[in-house]
Amino acid sequence: MEIDIYADVVCPWCWIGRRRLDLALASYEGKVTVRQRPFQLDPTPVTEPRPLLTALGEKFGGPGRVGPMVSQVTEIGATIGLDFHFERAIAANTFDAHRLIGWADERGRGAEMVEALHRAHFTDGVDIGSAEVLAAVAAEVGLDGAEVRRFLDSEAGVAELTDELAAAHQIGVTSVPTFVFAGKYVVAGAQEPATLLAALAEVERREAADG
Repeated sequence: MEIDIYADVVCPWCWIGRRRLDLALASYEGKVTVRQRPFQLDPTPVTEPRPLLTALGEKFGGPGRVGPMVSQVTEIGATIGLDFHFERAIAANTFDAHRLIGWADERGRGAEMVEALHRAHFTDGVDIGSAEVLAAVAAEVGLDGAEVRRFLDSEAGVAELTDELAAAHQIGVTSVPTFVFAGKYVVAGAQEPATLLAALAEVERREAADG
């Protein structure tokens, strides 16, 4: 079965959703291929690094509203081994990060790259909008940092990613994470592992019935 995950690496629920899927798949006996699909929560350019909490405060109506939100996410993440440090995180445009994920995926390192970028953003507090930082993160998962930097400094993958981002909106993806099972069954949100397992079983049943 193929599972497409529409997600953004600066989306905390996407990191939680991906980890919950991994937990579900650990007890699923079927064969699954997981593919990361790009989505940008905010395509607006980020002209200079600034604290994520500041950006969130502007978006959601002030620090008083942001505090409970990030506390909830931090607590939920901790239950599945994710270490969120919103106080360190830096607001970033993720276009180049998505380009890097596609490039890494072609080399068999897509899933590792996604995990490393989530961790870099939410745990380490580095600017994943920076080509220099992206090259360093790629090196951490065993890719050639210099080669990554040359790729990011070029126009390679730009048109393809632009088309993929447009395609996500065309098929109706409006929030992330969104999971698409077998190309047609949609599960939205960072569902619990048990819910994802149930979805896998139901899709498996339907696909078998369709012959």
